Amino acid sequence: MAFDSGMLACTLSEIRKLALGARIEKVYQPERDEIVIQMRSIEGEKRLLINAGSNNPRIGFSAVKRENPQNPPMFCMLLRKYLQGSRLVSVEQASFDRIAILEFAGYDEMGFECRRFLIAELMGRYSNLIYADKDKKIVSALKTLDISNASERQILPGMTYKLPDARGKLDPFAVSREDFFEIYEKAPEEKSCEKLLISTFMGFSPAVAREIVFRATRHTDTPVKYASAEEIYEQFSIVLDVIKSENFEPTLVYDGATPVEYAFLPLTQYTECKIESFESAGALLDAFFGERDKEQRVRQRASDILKLLTNAEARLSKKLELQRAELVDCEKGSEYKKIGDLITANIYKLSRGDKTVVLDDYESYDEDGNFARITVQLDSRLSPSANAQRYYKKYTKARNAKLELAKQIELGEAELQYIYTVFDSLTRAETPTDLLEIRDELYRSGYASRMKNYHERKAQNPTVMKFVTEDGMKILCGKNNLQNEYITHKLAEKSDYWFHVKNMPGSHVLLVTEGKEPTDLDFTRAAEVAAYYSKAEGANIAVDYTLAKNVKKVPSGKPGLVIYHTNWTAYVTPDEKIIQSMRK
Repeated sequence: MAFDSGMLACTLSEIRKLALGARIEKVYQPERDEIVIQMRSIEGEKRLLINAGSNNPRIGFSAVKRENPQNPPMFCMLLRKYLQGSRLVSVEQASFDRIAILEFAGYDEMGFECRRFLIAELMGRYSNLIYADKDKKIVSALKTLDISNASERQILPGMTYKLPDARGKLDPFAVSREDFFEIYEKAPEEKSCEKLLISTFMGFSPAVAREIVFRATRHTDTPVKYASAEEIYEQFSIVLDVIKSENFEPTLVYDGATPVEYAFLPLTQYTECKIESFESAGALLDAFFGERDKEQRVRQRASDILKLLTNAEARLSKKLELQRAELVDCEKGSEYKKIGDLITANIYKLSRGDKTVVLDDYESYDEDGNFARITVQLDSRLSPSANAQRYYKKYTKARNAKLELAKQIELGEAELQYIYTVFDSLTRAETPTDLLEIRDELYRSGYASRMKNYHERKAQNPTVMKFVTEDGMKILCGKNNLQNEYITHKLAEKSDYWFHVKNMPGSHVLLVTEGKEPTDLDFTRAAEVAAYYSKAEGANIAVDYTLAKNVKKVPSGKPGLVIYHTNWTAYVTPDEKIIQSMRK
């Protein structure tokens, strides 16, 4: 799953073919460790993504649009100053390492032509993006490394850029047949061929190393002693020829619907998985990293929200458990009233100082048909009438507590359901703005005291998801409760149809009619969108729908909470591909 040197060669080959001579129009930095360079060439507009993060480092064209911060970081501003307006003139790979060197031709402040370099080191946790002048002198970097945090190499402005150490590994293109055979003969017999290739040569990912071994031996874990050097070297050479001739075939491997592995050549080792070939490396990287990047960004940016919601859920669940236990105890209230009545009916038999008394229970009988006998505990310090009043007070307290606890439990359960709807909204958050809207919602819902360093912002109209059916009808869908409320109470017209999954957290969906009569397919598609963007799973999901005029906001209710009484119910099975194809 690593972005290895072969995959880097594949993406750089694509960049050379499509973007050499392209003019740099804009530079963005949507994430702390991610740069997007928008350029225009004869082939049209291209967006070059460079990710220098420790988790998913890579470089390649991307069609995925990313939301950019309102205030660009300093590194982004520097690149805009020096790269915008220049042209990409050279794209090279340093040796066979995971280092891409992009050279740009432009003009300096005095109007003289000059060259500048952008160096992308895509090496896992050592990844970095470095901007250097014509002499390879470092001007700035995403991650500056001084002597305190870099034991081997410093990256500081003013220093001349040097390639990192190869760590004892060999460039596979510089190894002769004789050298390969000598290395193979000296290798321990029990060592796997895959580990031998990875530990000896730079640039090979585990997937490609396993592929070489599999093609040679039909197994991926073959030890050195069970494979000949001739077989391994033959497949080793074939892979190098693919890279040298730039005859790449970007391939993605799926486990079910989830992409699990990719490479610059077909991975024949996955005999039981779906394998898909792509025309471009950029399309492959978008397919593999698109959802992963989104989920990772949401997890990172929403960690404070998740912590707040998790704590609130635990607190409410514990509180409800205690209240339900108290409510069970309150059921004893009727017993207290009965004892008070018995004491009052038999008060002539009692006297101050009695600690217990056995009385006839007029409401139950023993096996012989006589009144059952009940032992009543008394306070010896009180008179009989005072003891009766003591039991009546217990009854009154239990009765009032029962009513109040019922109210509190109802409020607690509603609050817990609201927490679940916010959890559900987090699964649909796609951009920083979506998360900001969820924070606003929690702030307005009374969680301000638990949100550190957050200040209420000016209300803005949310950006909701939009879909268009095959018949041309527009569908609106909310990703969180603020968007749901905006769709239902601001955008909806009386003739529009409103959809929501039945009795579960989910998005509010609006079928915009614009005075037209929707077709059966329009209704089905809107119901499928509502089912897809909800907590419901499986087939035949129940979705309620009604005219938007029938949906009312709950007075003083949480955002997104509505009531409706007149509705129909549809049962649908959403298809992800159809829904994504409708999205605009």
